[in-house]
Amino acid sequence: MARNSQPDQALMKMPSFKAMRSFVAAAKYRNFTRAAEALCVTQAAISRQIRELETYLGTELFIRTGREVKLTSSGTTLFDAAQLSLLNIFQVTERIRREKSDKRSLTLCCSPALSALWLSHKLKDFFSTNPDVDLNVITTQHFLVMEPGINPDIFVTKTIDLRPGYLRVPLFHEVVYPVCTPRFLEAHPEIRTLEGMRRNTLLDLNPYGRSQLSEQVDWNVWFAFQSHDLQIPAAQSPHYFSSNDYSLLIQMALDDQGLALGWDHLVRHLVKQGHLVRPVTEELALRESVQYLMINEKKEDDPACRDFKDWLITQFKT
Repeated sequence: MARNSQPDQALMKMPSFKAMRSFVAAAKYRNFTRAAEALCVTQAAISRQIRELETYLGTELFIRTGREVKLTSSGTTLFDAAQLSLLNIFQVTERIRREKSDKRSLTLCCSPALSALWLSHKLKDFFSTNPDVDLNVITTQHFLVMEPGINPDIFVTKTIDLRPGYLRVPLFHEVVYPVCTPRFLEAHPEIRTLEGMRRNTLLDLNPYGRSQLSEQVDWNVWFAFQSHDLQIPAAQSPHYFSSNDYSLLIQMALDDQGLALGWDHLVRHLVKQGHLVRPVTEELALRESVQYLMINEKKEDDPACRDFKDWLITQFKT
């Protein structure tokens, strides 16, 4: 039979998968015997694979010191790359295997803040009634630029023009109000007024890397909506901290380090539990800023997708 293409030299010269797996196990456990036990093979098999790999590379990968082994500089370089590559292969094959199994699986994409501050303490309720669903959660602040091959079944986002093929269900509009701990309020009673709040420690959300999430609402914007007389830049307050990591700001507020702006759907449970309080009644209702549930139309009738969609809608309604 005539050949249609030249041999792939890169693939032909690549070390065997079995040898790389043995090497990673030996490097991880620093002992050939423990590596053999982890892979359910003999110690001799591990030694042979390592020896063949070292011969192929023309350098030693381990320094043998009694029962333990240590990586050489070449071994360290190879381990850093090999471990990550093998983990990536494992994760991909597991995802494919799950997709072909009887167990139902879904991929959800949302912001890091929604994942950390809302989803993390809500999912136990979903799994208690849907133990047969595997959920893969991907967080991003860049909804418009997803990595190739990532096609979530469900999005929760304000970015409605994601891509063709997704159905849109409105969940809620955003409401923003100041929050702090009861201890911080007790120590700073002046923050019961807008002016006193303006002169206190403000934990601010900056826009870096967030352009695809929404319009920016920071302390200056929030104060401007409350009173045109409060126009001193937030950065000129006695103590000011800024970050684009919203979860960090809320954690700092929980640690009594200042005032943060609380998005109601993210901090409501913390207020209800008494971990945070609202020092003033003023709030900013962003009725045009709506969070949507975006569903891949190909999965609209999928039982797992339908159950998760119904659960999400119920959670936000309550």
